[in-house]
Formats: sequence, C-alpha cells, structure tokens
Amino acid sequence: MSASNDAIAVARLPVDPGPAGWDAILPAGDRYAPLSADHTVDWLVVGAGFAGLSAARRLRQLCPGDRIAVVDATRVAAGPAGRNSGFMIDLPHDLTSHDYGGGVDRDRVAIAQNRAAIDFAAGAAADYGMDTGAFARAGKVNGAASARGDGLNRAYAAHLSALGEQHRWLDAAAMAQLTGTDYYTSGLFTPGTAMIQPAAYIRAMARGLTAEGIEIFEDTPVTALDRENGWVARTPGARLQAGRVILAVNGHAQSFGFYPGRLMHVFTWASMTRALTADEAAALGGAPAWGITPAHPLGTTVRRIEDHDGVARIIIRNRFTYEPGMEASPTRLKRIAEGHRRAFAARFPGLNAVEMEHVWGGRLCLSWNDAPAFGELRPGLFAACCQNGLGTVKGTLSGMRAAELAVGEASPALDVFQAQPGPARLPPGLAVGAPAYLRWQEWRAGREV
Repeated sequence: MSASNDAIAVARLPVDPGPAGWDAILPAGDRYAPLSADHTVDWLVVGAGFAGLSAARRLRQLCPGDRIAVVDATRVAAGPAGRNSGFMIDLPHDLTSHDYGGGVDRDRVAIAQNRAAIDFAAGAAADYGMDTGAFARAGKVNGAASARGDGLNRAYAAHLSALGEQHRWLDAAAMAQLTGTDYYTSGLFTPGTAMIQPAAYIRAMARGLTAEGIEIFEDTPVTALDRENGWVARTPGARLQAGRVILAVNGHAQSFGFYPGRLMHVFTWASMTRALTADEAAALGGAPAWGITPAHPLGTTVRRIEDHDGVARIIIRNRFTYEPGMEASPTRLKRIAEGHRRAFAARFPGLNAVEMEHVWGGRLCLSWNDAPAFGELRPGLFAACCQNGLGTVKGTLSGMRAAELAVGEASPALDVFQAQPGPARLPPGLAVGAPAYLRWQEWRAGREV
C-alpha cells in the first residue's frame, strides 16, 4: 500500500489523449468553478467519475446533513468517465480471460455485486430524470466475426448456462438485421447490461448531486494531502479541510503513493463518427441503437447510438496499450486512429465517406489478480480505486461500498466486497512482457479486431 506517512505529495496529474467524444457531442453543460478559497467540509471525494459520484450519492443517503464536496482535476465528464464505451455489464467480463468467464462460484458473487451497482445507477437515473439515451437496461450482444469467435461465444454460452443466466444465440442473419452489416457470423445476446451515454450520465449525476447540496469543484487537482485535524487537501487555488476523504481516482491511487508495484496502467482507444446523414443511416439499415462487445476480449467493441439531436453515430473501440507512466503520445493516438478507420471500413464498407469526428484514449487500471484497490488507507482516508477495466459498473460499486465503509454502515454486501484480496504484486519484466502479450492476443483475435 505504501505512502507511509501522513504528508502525501501527488506525483503526477491526469493526462488524457484526445477529446472525450461522448462529452463533445452533448450541448454545453453545467460548469463548476474551481476551488478558489479555503473551505471546510465533513467529506471530500477526490474524483468525479463513476466511483466518486457514486460515493458522494451514497454519502448523501447515509449522512443527509453532512457537508460533502467533490473535486476533479479536469472537467466533469471530460476524464475517463466520458471516455469508456458505455456498457454497465452485469455478467462476468474478465478482460484477462479467453472468453470473459471465470469460476462459477466467483462469477455468481460478481454478478450479484454488478447488479447491485446497476440498480444503484438505475435509482440515480430515475431520481435525476435521465432519459433512455443516458441510461437504459437494453442488453448487449457479444459479436463474433470468425469461427474462433463463434467458439468463444459458445464457450461463454455454456458458462452462462452453468450459472443459470439468460442468453440468446443470434445467427448471421439476425446479426445483419440488428447491425445492417454482414460482418458478424453470430452473436450472443444477454439482457442485463445497462447501456449508457457515459458523459450524459455523469453530467446528470453531477447536476442531481449539486441539487442535493453537494459541492463540485472542476479543474481542481489535489496536489497534496496532509493529515491535520482530519485531512487537508492542497489544490492550486486553495486548501480544503475535510474530516474524511475518499480517493476515487482509479490508477492515480499510485500517484498518491499507494499500491506501488501493484497496478497496471493500460489505455484503450475509441473513435466516433460524425453524425450520419439520413440517407447514410437508411442505407445502412439495422436497428437505431445497439451495442456489441467482441467475442474475444481484445477484439473491437462497436456501438450505434442516436445522439441528443436524434442522428446516428457509430463508435469503434479497440487496441489496448500498456502505459506505465499513465500518459500516451500523440503519435500513438494518430496510429491507432488509422487502425480504427480500417476496423470501421471492414464492418461498414458502404459508409466509406463517413469521417471519424472524435478520437480519444481512456485510462484503465488493472491488477494482476483482478482485485480492487479498496479500503481504509490511513485513518479517515479511503480508496475506491482499480476498476479492472469495468469503470462504469465496478466504479459505481466501489464508490458505494467505500462510502458505506467510511460511514461504518455494516452489511453483508460490504463484507463480501471487503473479503476480496488486495492487488497482488506485479511480476518483474512487465514493461516488456505486457506490450508483447497484448500484441499477441490482438493477433490471436484476428478478424474480431
């Protein structure tokens, strides 16, 4: 865990490549001023993503009279929360597995936890007036584009049958009817995933929380934490005194000095088309909105959405790159954008005239043993970090549970979450081995990419 004393200097601040496309396509939203004067609260949440805003909402439920503040180093919905693909997945989705599945007993526990998080998100969606574009329990499809992908989907279907979970096989004709393309050979539909517009969801969460009296400060990076009558967060503009603090910064827990040698920093990448014209959307056909995760975990995720103006866009996400410094170069962004273009053209050859309007990267944090970085780090300082590539659902879950732990709200659900081991120490040689492993897995994925 480390960070052995009570004066914590933050080693680095977030750097996100490219614009957060989901945020960029929305109308101008609410802005939250940076912290500019010294301030005192009962609770400080660092990070305004899925974990941080879920922690703040849970704190408000448990401590209705307390003063709660959330700070974020960037703009709300412009960081990693606005950069994911928008799948809140209830079923096992282990990115290090060949077909997402794991042990039956472990997966049953994970499913129950994931569904608790999705229920929590659904409650926020209802309370804060989100429309179905921001949050909808629409289900998703594991799409296969090769015989290997078909085999992976069949293995996953067998695993779901052993778990007693609903699923429906889609043949090539059904996939073409859904997507408008004949690229896919089969699909596996599962009904429990919530599909979200991540930036719209996060913006609505922030707006709802401020209406409940929670203060949010954008563009307010924490540069140091000192234990002093509780905790003092130092920011470029002022000091913020808090009785207790929840760190909801995912991989940047390491920037605060915690979990050295135990967190893997990976970027995943996405491109979003410009709005399709009415003629282009009609020529493509298919359903107006759908989401496909790849049969192979390192394949290509694809979504078709209708944005706030009711026009169609397509999002392509693939490529995982190991970035131990938590930054990625503009050269990498440019090269990956070219790969996205190829993946798009392979799937939608009739849309060759459609340009990519936004290209971006998003930071993931993984642990070697798929464990969260969670718990009380120091007296009054709690972590809700390391979401293992599933920030929407696992971030929501860890934020909820961190708030309960910090308040002392005991429950069997918290006991189960706390029973997980901490992140294991990373093996030596990862800087060489991880990129090679990712390239090999992408090669094995073949047409799924």
